[in-house]
Amino acid sequence: MTAPVFLVESLAGVRAGGTLTLDGPEGRHAVSVRRLRTGEEVVLTDGHGTGAHGTVAAVEGKDRLTVAVTELRTEDPPRPTITVVQALPKGDRGELAVETMTETGVDAIVPWPAARCVTQWKGERAAKALGKWRATAREAGKQSRRLTFPEVADPLTTKQVAALLADADFAAVLHEEGSTPLATAELPAEGRIVLVVGPEGGVSPEELTTFAEAGAKPYRLGKTVLRTSTAGTAATALLLGRTGRWS
Repeated sequence: MTAPVFLVESLAGVRAGGTLTLDGPEGRHAVSVRRLRTGEEVVLTDGHGTGAHGTVAAVEGKDRLTVAVTELRTEDPPRPTITVVQALPKGDRGELAVETMTETGVDAIVPWPAARCVTQWKGERAAKALGKWRATAREAGKQSRRLTFPEVADPLTTKQVAALLADADFAAVLHEEGSTPLATAELPAEGRIVLVVGPEGGVSPEELTTFAEAGAKPYRLGKTVLRTSTAGTAATALLLGRTGRWS
């Protein structure tokens, strides 16, 4: 089994042969929940592509341990990057979408309150829901042993999503009536891929027009219709395979 991953604020100044202290909530999880002991392997990451690999040198109390760093590893930036614009699902299915997309390998997630979304983020609820999405991405990043965690952006309006699509190297709207399969689309080897996943009620005709004007064409995944909470994960997996990132 690969070594468990824990998040630290910074790895600045950390070198192989040195030590690093893990405390606070992450230290408590490592000591009291995972029950790590001296000599066990562990990875500490900043979530931005760097990981300090080492072994537990000492455990103090219930929430603090010292790691003897044996190696620093840095992930190469992904090529191309994959951003999913995710319409807001109902209930906790938003966290499910974020979790599985993170585990699969998405690079960025953009919440989108589409016109047909039953759920709408407003006021304190918006801040709380966004916080849950970001916490889910962090936990799923650790669980899947990633060194680079996906960014969960602030929610964007349809107009702002259109601007994001216009700036992409490949832009697509997942739509069950799309005539072209995503599996046959011509993809860039570099740059940024942006996918839009609509709500359960579908992307509205007005939104489709706005996105088309920004250069995003409708594509379908397959013969079945996926829920909004699973479509982004399936599309990400397809693209990771087709771009060679899973090779």
